[in-house]
Amino acid sequence: MIDHRGDSPASVRAAAPDSVVALIDAGSGVERELVGTWLAEGGLEHELGVDAPITQLDLDAGAIGDRLVGRRDDPLVVPIRVLWLPPERDGVRRITFADMALLTNPRKPNRLAQRRLVGKSDRHVVLTGQPALLSELRANNPEAAALLMKGSAEPFARAIVRAAVVALERAERSVIGDRYKVPRLVAEEILDSPDFLRRLELIADQLGTSPHEVYRRAEKALNELVAAQSRLVTDLFTQAMRPIHASTWKVDSDDSGLDGLRALNRSYPLVFLPSHRSYVDAFVLGDVLARNDFPPNHVIGGANLSFWPMGPIARRTGTVFIRRSFGDDEVYKAVVEEYFAYLLAKRFNMEWYFEGGRTRTGKLRPPRYGLLNYLAAAVRSNRIDDVLLVPVSITYERLNELGAIATEQVGGKKKPEGLAWLARYVRSQQHSAGHVYVRFGEPLSARDRLAAYGDPLTPAPTIIPLHRTEPAGTEPGNIAASAEVTELERKAVQRLAFEVAVGINAVTPITVNALVTLALLGVHERALTLGEVRTVLAPVLRYIEKRDLPRGELAALRDEQSLAVVLEQLSLAKVVTVYRGGLEPVYSIESGAHLEAAFYRNSAVHWFINRAILELSILAALEMQAPDQLRAGWDEAFRLRDLLKFEFFFPERAEFSAQMTAEMLLVDPEWHQHTATDTLGEDILHKLTASGFMMAHRALRAFVDAQLVVAERLAARDSAEEIDRKEFIDECVAVGKQMLLQQRLHSPESVSTELFASALKLADNHGLLTRVSRDSAKPRAELTQRRIEFADQLRTIAALISQAAALDPSNMPVRGA
Repeated sequence: MIDHRGDSPASVRAAAPDSVVALIDAGSGVERELVGTWLAEGGLEHELGVDAPITQLDLDAGAIGDRLVGRRDDPLVVPIRVLWLPPERDGVRRITFADMALLTNPRKPNRLAQRRLVGKSDRHVVLTGQPALLSELRANNPEAAALLMKGSAEPFARAIVRAAVVALERAERSVIGDRYKVPRLVAEEILDSPDFLRRLELIADQLGTSPHEVYRRAEKALNELVAAQSRLVTDLFTQAMRPIHASTWKVDSDDSGLDGLRALNRSYPLVFLPSHRSYVDAFVLGDVLARNDFPPNHVIGGANLSFWPMGPIARRTGTVFIRRSFGDDEVYKAVVEEYFAYLLAKRFNMEWYFEGGRTRTGKLRPPRYGLLNYLAAAVRSNRIDDVLLVPVSITYERLNELGAIATEQVGGKKKPEGLAWLARYVRSQQHSAGHVYVRFGEPLSARDRLAAYGDPLTPAPTIIPLHRTEPAGTEPGNIAASAEVTELERKAVQRLAFEVAVGINAVTPITVNALVTLALLGVHERALTLGEVRTVLAPVLRYIEKRDLPRGELAALRDEQSLAVVLEQLSLAKVVTVYRGGLEPVYSIESGAHLEAAFYRNSAVHWFINRAILELSILAALEMQAPDQLRAGWDEAFRLRDLLKFEFFFPERAEFSAQMTAEMLLVDPEWHQHTATDTLGEDILHKLTASGFMMAHRALRAFVDAQLVVAERLAARDSAEEIDRKEFIDECVAVGKQMLLQQRLHSPESVSTELFASALKLADNHGLLTRVSRDSAKPRAELTQRRIEFADQLRTIAALISQAAALDPSNMPVRGA
């Protein structure tokens, strides 16, 4: 009950206590009989090697307060419980719906069922939690022990109950596995924390309200937040929800790094930060982790998904529903921060989707920093030694929910979640959709990364190397730091989030559908024969292999029959259309499905961005005269990096330069022999086209076209007008549709609220959204001119993209391959 993890029974025997107090956690007479018989037969002596008089007490704060906490001797306190086990099936003990047909929970059978199971030794075991001397319990709870000296026994008695429950939970997990690690008495322990109570008092002073009212609000918020996990519900919910993804996708998980993560988890809490493409992400990841005996994650979800019956069930499986916005509710902020710190300090694993919602475009969205700020606060306040952030990529070959996502991108309203929505969603998951790939990135030490980024962290009481596998020592925590953070701390958290995003992208595999849609979207409105599709894909596949990029079942794209199957499956999903009335089938993007096709392409588009930037940089440089070509090429590369920084995650300039040089060496292996005054030479175009493909129009055109729509609408605005972002994006959608009909945009995928929102952030970053007074003629004219120049710059880039498209060999149709 004190932190004796790692101690052996021999260390307990060495204490040689004069007496033992057995705290019996029994809910029925049958359980009391089992424990009594076990004690009478010498079970405790056999278990711990202790031969001393035993006093039995109920695991109840009242009984403990009356008969234990005031004792003057130093008995050994041992919590004891009966653990009931489900029947073993295929080597696994897990509750099924067949068990529930007997109207009793095999893990908590009713009294009649218990009586039947007494004679079945494989269905129950008497457990002892880690024992502790009474003096050790006092030392471990100094503030409660101090209150005991003043005549108040209840706080110390409650602390002993909590310690006993935790010790028994650990003992249970040694039998049933870590996947059933669940927290107990969370709200009670937090509300008993002196540090947290002091913080509530400070908030009460700041708000000018009574401490009792603040405490009441905190208690209500905790009850709203705390996930009351149940092993029964976890087992049954897993069985009920697994078919939703198991019948739709074949889960392909790379489990090679999970052994190392499990070892680290013995010392540190893990926070899994997955990409978010589907509502089933949490089920897919949870299933992978459960199969590898990880404890269940506390999954942070939006309150919009807490509808009946999913909300109450999900809370019983570990989902924490959190408000979308806290506003100025200081009590709620304090409760969230304390709950986060509590879970991490107790080494419970967490999971949230740091993009803030499902991606609408297929690529990673910019991260949200709110929850990471709470995590950083727990590290700064030394509530935890460290926490490891685990980037997770979840990538689907096909998704059945893309139609609704595409509708939202052209101004449609998102349908609210509810019971009817859930029924429709489950029905839509009835068709096979290929593979779902789950990949784990390198874990990141939050403390190390925050310190490296300049966060003024207070040194932790104990810093343990990541290779160490024994548990970290426990130290009393400081009062939780305020969620208000300095600019330096804020930037450190932003850089940490950036590194998580890079970690996700680094392990995201290129899928067959990503490449096929990349090919078909890049030939504008043309249809391709099967041979032409293979011809477009062949050089890209060679490029992928040369860079050794992570990939799915791409070998299927080399075989004509397998490629035909991929295209037919996309046709069934209404992403690709097939015309069969001619000499041979030809394939193109289905009318109205360009956004869905772009979603698949964008899941892997980040792997091709540097190549696309290289192409445009070379084309821009060739328009310059010697000796300025190389400088112009680098300037263009950095300009494009700046224009695309709200769409993709670029490294610092030095690393970006190294990456661009590596791309150039793939095109021209003798590139290092060039000097700063050399010209690029026309042969560089030959080397680009000799690679067999051009990427700029395939990877960048949709993003630049969307930026151009935003830039033109800004240039047309009076610089004295206030810009309402929602109204402005709605205007961009309407005008974008018109530009598409006029063929001023190349593809419907450019008409996207998500892309317009990112472009607007870019314009804001360039200072183009500033409102200027109508009386300030010169500043108004200057802002208008800068907006016009911004649009002109994007038109120049669009022209370079068109040049790249004209150089693409796929724009010269071939027969067969």
